[in-house]
Amino acid sequence: MRIFIAGATGAIGRQLVPLLLAAGHQVTGTSRTEAGVDRLRGGGAAAVQLDALDPDGLRQAVAEAEPDAVVHQLTDLSGSDGAANGRIRQQGTRNLVDAAKLAGVRRIVTQSICWAYVPGEGPADESVPLDTEAAAPRDRMVAAVRALEETSAELEQAVLLRYGILYGPGTWYAPGGAVAAALAGDTEARFLGSIEADDSVSSFLHVADAARAAVAALDWPGGPVNIVDDEPARARTWLPVLAAAFGAPAPQPSTGGPEWARGASNALARSRGWRPERPTWRTGFGNQDGLV
Repeated sequence: MRIFIAGATGAIGRQLVPLLLAAGHQVTGTSRTEAGVDRLRGGGAAAVQLDALDPDGLRQAVAEAEPDAVVHQLTDLSGSDGAANGRIRQQGTRNLVDAAKLAGVRRIVTQSICWAYVPGEGPADESVPLDTEAAAPRDRMVAAVRALEETSAELEQAVLLRYGILYGPGTWYAPGGAVAAALAGDTEARFLGSIEADDSVSSFLHVADAARAAVAALDWPGGPVNIVDDEPARARTWLPVLAAAFGAPAPQPSTGGPEWARGASNALARSRGWRPERPTWRTGFGNQDGLV
């Protein structure tokens, strides 16, 4: 199969490209930088340097690649700028889907998130609606996710992977990343998250498991699928484990937290044969390998 990966040098893309090549697929990946393009080509993939906010460049790249499927791994998280990431989710996705339509592509696998569900009891499954009535500032994030998913679904076969909080190489939750810096007391560390050891519930996912799900999703029916590990947990439970893995002091536990922070269920993905190789953050935080 010919695969076009938009955002092929991000945290997931770096894990995904070798998996696809090893499975015998022909891969064309995009990167915003020359160094990223060189890395892709050095690994055996075709590569194009472009910005997803450039619709003409994206249309040309997809047309020339003639893909059977598009994989959307576009983000803009390096500057911890929610507005920039929102633009990628909205305008970048719009440009990518328009390019795919013009090239006759019917299938897309899109990176989404699992913490945009409405508040409720227990981990959310895919039948739970998105939190479109959320108050500011959460409302902007949910609106961008909704646009991302609805635009992707304009293609006939759109698999929407609602990933958990990513940890592992290239993420904020990696050793030496922004969260480690914040736990160590660096007041300049910036990331779109919280280090409050409260009752809010999160679901995590190692980037290698995220990449494996993207490969599997090439054969899945369309629709949203939560891709998370097996153990949603309260911050007061998982933060001390993460801090210990980083050799940092654990935050003081507290109570409360946003009602929407409920975690997610991976039952649907499991029913399709996907299993996380790192089934829990308890062991995963201390074993953040998998860099390729």
